[in-house]
Amino acid sequence: MSTYDATVLLVTAYKLEVESRHERLVLDDPTKANISRVATILASAGQKFGLMVMGLYGNGKTTMLHAMQRVVNCLIQERTADTTLGRGVRIVNAKSVAVMGRDKRQMLENIMREPLLAIEDMGREPTESMEYGNVSNPVIDLLEYRYDEQLFTCVTTNLNKREIRAKYGARVADRLNEMMECVVFENASYRK
Repeated sequence: MSTYDATVLLVTAYKLEVESRHERLVLDDPTKANISRVATILASAGQKFGLMVMGLYGNGKTTMLHAMQRVVNCLIQERTADTTLGRGVRIVNAKSVAVMGRDKRQMLENIMREPLLAIEDMGREPTESMEYGNVSNPVIDLLEYRYDEQLFTCVTTNLNKREIRAKYGARVADRLNEMMECVVFENASYRK
């Protein structure tokens, strides 16, 4: 797929996401730039196998994630013969990952193996989870597994790179740098 085609599809999906929230899309310069950067990454055959969308709250990261999910899932449905991609992009909230690590380990292990996974709001979850005195780090475990298996992973976060390194450690931050293209949403909140 060309960058142009990816941009057209992403703009359409982004508009649908905004309208599903009973808002009207305003294609201002920051939104155009963000869509263009994500479309370029999605259309490229780069060495990285993930995408991190970071920035402050309310500036379109979650909308972009759901728009990307729409585009990828539609493209997968068109090519139904490719069963390696499963159902398409699955989105899971980082807080839910932390709960699964504590209470639903099998569910977490299933999510770890999803071919296409997006983690929403990484950084809002507790880093450690305790069960019967055993400490675990579910989001770290998930990210490390996906790094090792080179599975496509998308992340949205309000954290910057320095804060990610402080919360998850240098080892995970270094792996994220290797596996993910990073798009920083620098615009202000669209919420009224």
